[in-house]
Amino acid sequence: MTTTNETFLDIFTLLEFPEEHAILSLFIAAIYTMTVLGNLSVFSIIQVDSRLQSPMYFFLACLSLIDVCYSTVILPAMLANAITGNRKISFSRCLTQLYFFVCFGGTECLFLAVMAYDRYVAICNPLHYTTTMNGKVCTYLVVGCWLSGLINAVFHTMMTWKLTFCGARYIRHYFCDVLPLLQAACSDIQDSQVVLHVVTFFLGITPFILVTNSYIRIISTILKIRSTAGRQKVFSTCSSHLIVVTVFYSTSIFNYNSPNSGDSFVFVRVASLLYSIVPPLLNPIVYCLRNNEVKRAFRDVFTKLYMLFR
Repeated sequence: MTTTNETFLDIFTLLEFPEEHAILSLFIAAIYTMTVLGNLSVFSIIQVDSRLQSPMYFFLACLSLIDVCYSTVILPAMLANAITGNRKISFSRCLTQLYFFVCFGGTECLFLAVMAYDRYVAICNPLHYTTTMNGKVCTYLVVGCWLSGLINAVFHTMMTWKLTFCGARYIRHYFCDVLPLLQAACSDIQDSQVVLHVVTFFLGITPFILVTNSYIRIISTILKIRSTAGRQKVFSTCSSHLIVVTVFYSTSIFNYNSPNSGDSFVFVRVASLLYSIVPPLLNPIVYCLRNNEVKRAFRDVFTKLYMLFR
């Protein structure tokens, strides 16, 4: 049996949570519950309301599903770890978690750029919006994001599967991510690091540049709006979008692509929690619950439910 196959059967130990397990468990459970309920509510309301059938809401519904999957990959496992104190994980489970975490993370990186481009076309070229962002184009963009995320995850998972792990097999993180696994390996990780930097450029830096460029053009268009109230409304919405995507991209890029990213595992842990937990939690609020059309759709649904069960 080869070393790699033996490693596949090994047990790894994740980082231990602080002593306040009860408080931490409640915190993780609350975040996961709010994330799932918020995103599923947004997805459901877009599906049932015929007025929310534009490309923007199609992308928002897809983003909601991605965020639910993204959070589900790590938060339930972290919650079980915090409650039981069982930090053991088999290498096969670790690779599975790594695959889906990288897959959904890479998909979201591209998806946020697609959504920013959609808003750019809608605000800066409204007369061409329906032709530019037609149904076929939207479908191709979504499929392209998913395929890129899947391929990215396959690369990282295969590179990690080929590594050799020795000694205590201790992963200095709360879940299986690329950098902690590379640091836990006792074989040469240079090829994996090269792949990591290349992928970060194409799935992290490039989409962030596209998002920034889109929002710069959007803001310049907003400044030309004569109505002060209209200008403030659109600017407030776009600024909140930009803050969330900046947190997501900046933490993930510096985590995976900074020269010393693997040296400080406090930074790695904090950064990875920021880009994997905060955006899925805030996206329903930032993108939808501040949107008048979505709020009106929620009010209509709640009114119908109230009349039904009164």
